[in-house]
Amino acid sequence: MYKMPEFTETDEDAVKTFMHAHPFVMMAGYDGTQPVATQVPVLIDERDGKMILRGHIMRKTDHHLAFEKYPEALVLFTGPHCYVSASWYTTRGIGSTWNYMTVHARGQMRFMDDAFTLQLLTDLTHKYEDPQAHPELLENMSMTGYVQPMMKAIVGFEIEIESIYPIFKLSQNRDDESHANIVQQLLATDDCDSHKIAAEMKKRH
Repeated sequence: MYKMPEFTETDEDAVKTFMHAHPFVMMAGYDGTQPVATQVPVLIDERDGKMILRGHIMRKTDHHLAFEKYPEALVLFTGPHCYVSASWYTTRGIGSTWNYMTVHARGQMRFMDDAFTLQLLTDLTHKYEDPQAHPELLENMSMTGYVQPMMKAIVGFEIEIESIYPIFKLSQNRDDESHANIVQQLLATDDCDSHKIAAEMKKRH
């Protein structure tokens, strides 16, 4: 895998914080003929020093069938991103670029039983419903009328992360004046992602 050392995040805590803040991931795999992908929310656990992802997907989809046969999964945690114009640099004649934050995680997908999936749904629901004024929790739903029929259509999975490649591309390779001007230009836009990137650049510079 080609890597960009100047943009590779080395702070493990910062990487974990980023992953927890962006749990709606893209999972990519291969079915033996072509790539497959899906997007799902995941829960991130830590056990015995290892990072574990839990989630669920629809049964009998192209990605379910692919991961059954080829369990190697590439999981992308994606954050804010924005265009950076070369006109903001002190040195001209250099191409424009894109700043972004992402984490590429790889591991083997294991499909789990119904008990696992039920616990996953319970945990996932609590994570996002507990802050609500009137939470709609799984334990309050009809098992026979709703939960069990729903579970027939999905399958829970677990991925033990084997490697992580965090790319936080935030104009680290620019001189101080260019860096400051990029931040200023990004903050002058009405784009939410540009503001987030600018804030991260200021924090890290």
